[in-house]
Amino acid sequence: MKKELVLRRATLLTGVTKSANSDIRILDGYIEDVFFEQRFEQKDISSDAEVIDLPESAYVVPGLIDSHLHGYGGYGTDLMDSDAILEMSKGLAKRGVTGFFPTLYTEVPDIMCKSIDAIVEAAGKEEGAKIMGIHLEGPFVSPHRAGAQPPEGISEVNLDLMKRFVEHGKGLFRSMTVAPELKGMRELAIFAAKHNITLQAGHSNAEYKHMLEGIQAGILHTTHLFNAMSPLGHRDPGAVGGVLLHPQMACEIVADGVHVHPDLIKGVLRNKPLHKVVLVTDSLTPTEQESGELLAGGFPVEFVGGVFRHKTGSRPIAGSGLTLLGAVKNMVKWGVALEDAIFMATSSPASVHRLDKVGSLITGNHGDVTVLSADLEVLMTVVDGCIVYRKDI
Repeated sequence: MKKELVLRRATLLTGVTKSANSDIRILDGYIEDVFFEQRFEQKDISSDAEVIDLPESAYVVPGLIDSHLHGYGGYGTDLMDSDAILEMSKGLAKRGVTGFFPTLYTEVPDIMCKSIDAIVEAAGKEEGAKIMGIHLEGPFVSPHRAGAQPPEGISEVNLDLMKRFVEHGKGLFRSMTVAPELKGMRELAIFAAKHNITLQAGHSNAEYKHMLEGIQAGILHTTHLFNAMSPLGHRDPGAVGGVLLHPQMACEIVADGVHVHPDLIKGVLRNKPLHKVVLVTDSLTPTEQESGELLAGGFPVEFVGGVFRHKTGSRPIAGSGLTLLGAVKNMVKWGVALEDAIFMATSSPASVHRLDKVGSLITGNHGDVTVLSADLEVLMTVVDGCIVYRKDI
C-alpha cells in the first residue's frame, strides 16, 4: 500500500514560488504534487491518505538543511558515538531540520576517523533529521587562524590522510574546510572534485592571490564568512575580499548577531545572490542542552552574550549556540523577507553541496517538509513523507 500524506490550506514557500491557501501531496516519500486548495476535489486522494488541515496562517517550507554543526542538545560529533549522532537527529527534527552535516573539529587523525566512523554507523538509522553528509572542519587549515579549532590537530596538506578520511566516510564525506594558501592545495582540490567533496575556504590566513588560486582550483565555498579568516584590506583584499569580489564564491553565514554584525550580513546580501549565501549554525554540542554540565570538545563552556564561551583558557568564544530556525528568525527580524531567509536555509545549501532532490518543494523531490506557525514556531517536521515531529495544532 502506498503511503500518502496531504497538507492543506497553508501558505507554501516552495523555493520557487509563494502561494497562499495551497496544498502539498507526498506519496511514498516523494512530492507528488503542489497545488491550490481549490483543486483539491479534483485530485484522486486515497481514502487511506493522511490528510491534515493546517491553520491558514501556517507556512509549509522545504525542510531546513544545516550543513555545518557540531552538536545539539548535549549530543555531538565530539562524543565519537553513533548514539549521540542519532540523538542529534531527533533533537534537530524538533527544530524543523530535515537534513544535516555532522561537523568534525580539527583533531589528530585517529580521533577524526573515529568520529567519522560513528557518523557512518548512525547513517540510515535516523529517527529525525537525515544525515546528508559529513563536514570536516580541517585539519588542513592555518595555525594563524585556528579560532576554536584545537591547534594540535592542524596539519599540512596530506593526500594519504585525505584518502583515509574518504575511506572511512563510505561516501558520506561531502565537505571540508581548508586554507587555500597551504602548499599542495591544488592537488587536494583535484582529488576532492573527483570524490564530490565541496572544499570551503576557512580558518585561513590567505592573501588575495591565494584566494584566486583556490577559485581556479575549484574552492568555491566559504566556511563562516568573516570569522577565522584574513580580513578585507585595501592593499590586499585577503580571504574576505576574495569571497566578496567574486560572484562564483558561495559563503556560510552564522546569523546569531554576534559572529557577524546584522548590517554586514545585509551588505553581503546586496553583494551575493541568494543561492550563494548559506545559513548555518556551527552549533556546539551543548546548544539548547536542558541539564548537566555544558561541554564542547571536552572543555567546560557557558552561554554568555549569545555565544558559548570557554570557562578557562585563552580562547574566550568557543562557538555558536544558534539553531537554524533561530537564524531564519533573526534574518526576518533584521528586515530580510521570510521567503529569502528560508531559501538560504534550504535551497542554498542543497545547491552549493549538490544535494539531490532536496531544498525545494517541487514534484519529484524528497518529501522533506517543515511546517511553521505564523510566529515561526515548528508545528511539524516531515522527512521522506513521514512525520517525525508534530506539535498539537
